[in-house]
Amino acid sequence: PGAAAPGSPQAWRQHESPRRVKRAWVIPPISVSENHKRIPHLLVQIKSDKQQPGGVIYSIKGPGVDEEPLGIFSIDKFSGKVFLNAMLDREENDRFRLKAFALDLGGMTLEDPTDLEIIVVDQNDNRPLFRQDVFTGHVVEGAEPGTCVMTADATDADDPDTDNAALRYSILEQGAAGMFSINATTGEICTAQPGLDRETMGVYNLTVQAADMSGDGLTTTATAVIYLEDINDNPPEFTKEEFSMEVEEQAAGVDVGKVFVHDKDLAGSPNWLAKFTILEGDPEGAFAIRTDPYTNDGVLSVAKPLDHEVRDRFELTVSVQNEQPLEPTAPTSPRALATVRVRVRDVNEAPIFRDNPRRVSVLEGAPPGTPVTTYTASDPDTRQLQTLSYALLYDPADWLQLDPHTGTVRTKRELLHPSAFLQGGWYIALVLARDDAEPPLSATGTLSIEILEVNDHPPLLQPPAGVVCGRPGRGGSLLLGATDDDRPPHGAPFHYQLSPQHPQLARNWSITRFNVTHAVLAVLVELPEGLYSLPLLLRDSGTPPQERQQLLNVSVCHCGRDGTCEDGALAAATAGAGITLGALMIILGSSILLL
Repeated sequence: PGAAAPGSPQAWRQHESPRRVKRAWVIPPISVSENHKRIPHLLVQIKSDKQQPGGVIYSIKGPGVDEEPLGIFSIDKFSGKVFLNAMLDREENDRFRLKAFALDLGGMTLEDPTDLEIIVVDQNDNRPLFRQDVFTGHVVEGAEPGTCVMTADATDADDPDTDNAALRYSILEQGAAGMFSINATTGEICTAQPGLDRETMGVYNLTVQAADMSGDGLTTTATAVIYLEDINDNPPEFTKEEFSMEVEEQAAGVDVGKVFVHDKDLAGSPNWLAKFTILEGDPEGAFAIRTDPYTNDGVLSVAKPLDHEVRDRFELTVSVQNEQPLEPTAPTSPRALATVRVRVRDVNEAPIFRDNPRRVSVLEGAPPGTPVTTYTASDPDTRQLQTLSYALLYDPADWLQLDPHTGTVRTKRELLHPSAFLQGGWYIALVLARDDAEPPLSATGTLSIEILEVNDHPPLLQPPAGVVCGRPGRGGSLLLGATDDDRPPHGAPFHYQLSPQHPQLARNWSITRFNVTHAVLAVLVELPEGLYSLPLLLRDSGTPPQERQQLLNVSVCHCGRDGTCEDGALAAATAGAGITLGALMIILGSSILLL
């Protein structure tokens, strides 16, 4: 068996070896170019060595004949010629493996089926294709040459074992300076020159090309976009060397003004964000400065109230730097410092009572016109000519009078004691001070007047009468008490004594102290029943002490065995006049027992 090439004078035959062997029906692979346009096209003619008198019937089977794709190949069953009936595409099928059959006229197989392989030869009919239309990469500004950014790679559907799919990459366009290069065989894009500066050009758009046939064939292009990432290579700078501002005195927490800066680095990043510091001119910390996060400017504000009269001008030295440290290669800024001049405007300030509240004292019973104090305020506006006037804002007892020009306070009348307007011995009044500015401002001062107690009341014997047994010892004593209208320390302790003008009383009577307010009158000798009037001298502990001589009416009764008066009539006549010491002790003992 064999096959004859198209146009050959004889069919192909297998050479015989010197030793005879069984012939084999072998057909070598047939090559045909894809995209062949002369259709039908003779590929090969096959022949069997076992010729029959009636001839041989040839057939082929397999993909491209009776299997998908159908009808691409056919054979002349009498001549054995195999034809191509359609254009081939290697990228769809790079080879076809068929079976060839030789039969006699009766349909009997003359030889075993043999393989017929048809190889589709590649043509450069496919352009390279980049994997994406736009490649995106990032690289930091200032990157060293040779820093690789990304790979822009392509594919080619042609035979990878031929030059049809041998790709070469190049950069068609990238702008001036040629900052990037591309690896011709891998498509990797790297930096080619120093000096990448985001502030000069932040984005590079490269047009890259892929060409097959090792760069001489079909081509395609894509875009490579390279973004430069920011580094802190630009210090912030003040837009000018001096700034001037104004602020009213006494204003705290208000913004005075802004100092403006410029930074070329990426806005909103730590490389751009500024930080301000007041270096000089504010030793007391009257000002503060912060960063406006949106504009990156410095906002100067008042941290402590300013006083125009103390200082009306400030000259501050302010510095600026980034939150992020500068790169070592960054240049120094000639405008890292600025001078900020702040003028403090004078405004009308309210008067001030330096002594508030003012505490003074006045003797009780002071007559009208008695000077109390001179209560004045001061005006902080020392550089403005202003006059202060005064008025009583609160005087509940209408007790005081105030000079509107001098602030001198006097009593208008005598304040009766005790008074409902006294609080723990203090009288509270409010004084209003007002300046004459437009509009006027005022202040209120509290005047606290202590009413000093005067010892003007002697003790008063209470009660002025009593009953006592006329026998010394049991029942022969009487508890004495007194009251005093004065408040401490002008009251108790009280001092009781028999009148020095009647020394003979000391023979029959004695007085001893019981406590700070009471004393005990005792009978020294047995006395007859009757009414006795004893002149007593009572003295308080005030300064100076007040004393008064008073009569104590003592009813002396007949004493029973238990020390009580037996005379019921006499006891009834004097009931409630006083309490004997024995009765008092019985009452106290019963109370203790009950508790």
